[in-house]
Amino acid sequence: MRNVVIIGSGPAGYTAAIYAARAGLAPLLLASEPRGLQMPGGQLMYTSEVENFPGFPEGVQGPDLMERMKQQVLRFDVEMLEEDAEEVDFRGPLRVRSRSGWVEARTVIVATGARARWLDLPDEDRFRNRGLSACAVCDGMFFRNQEVMVVGGGDTALEEALTMAHHASKVTVVHRRDELRASRIMQERAEREPKIDFLWNSVLTAYHGAEALEAVTVKDVRTGQERRVAIGGVFMGIGHQPATEFLGGALELNPQGYIVTRNDVETSVEGVFAAGDVHDPNYRQAVTAAAFGCMAALRAERWLGANPA
Repeated sequence: MRNVVIIGSGPAGYTAAIYAARAGLAPLLLASEPRGLQMPGGQLMYTSEVENFPGFPEGVQGPDLMERMKQQVLRFDVEMLEEDAEEVDFRGPLRVRSRSGWVEARTVIVATGARARWLDLPDEDRFRNRGLSACAVCDGMFFRNQEVMVVGGGDTALEEALTMAHHASKVTVVHRRDELRASRIMQERAEREPKIDFLWNSVLTAYHGAEALEAVTVKDVRTGQERRVAIGGVFMGIGHQPATEFLGGALELNPQGYIVTRNDVETSVEGVFAAGDVHDPNYRQAVTAAAFGCMAALRAERWLGANPA
């Protein structure tokens, strides 16, 4: 039986692994996100410049930051499997199933993060990776000198738009309201970028194309008028969905699917803790996710001390 099983490998999961290992708990880290929803390293693997993580005065690329965290984890007594948690059973002994089978644990830390939301329009699955994307860092190079759209009005959308401005000839941010909800600094950056413009009070209602995306239907939400617009690509920037489906009702979730926690990281099941974006819809920052990972590992260590095997 394991002392600690950590599910997820973003800043929360990696930090939890470091703290658990330094406490002598020899954690098992399942480093792929549930059901292959994103690569090991979490959402920062899809982020460009990270300027607000302490210790990097010149900034750092998201994938570089996660690789540094991974290498730090591997310095310690951590067994890392690039497998995802397919199922859990918290009704008796805590059990987690991955491709390698079931493993029992005295404590579990869920740090599976959240993933990009999509519009759920007809043909969306068909056009994914054929003109539709939720990762400008990953796919931007394929749209060089093309006109693209970014859907959304928050920081995620503007991050995508700013990244695409390095590749595309024009970036149109499509937002259903008449003002952005993004942070001031992100709005200022987007407004200074000459390649970015805004299409207000508008939503996408359909995708068009033979083999790949060629056009979209845009609807004015005030008038109901629709028009077809030729476009090279569309990038999603409409928020995130917590990766909690694999839990199968084992933990209490809020209506949006985030894990409900008490005392920062405690879940509805004794010995199971949550860390990072999987329970935090408010901050969604690498530094706060790492902090939650630290708290979860410390709480697991204390729980193990208070509940000897």
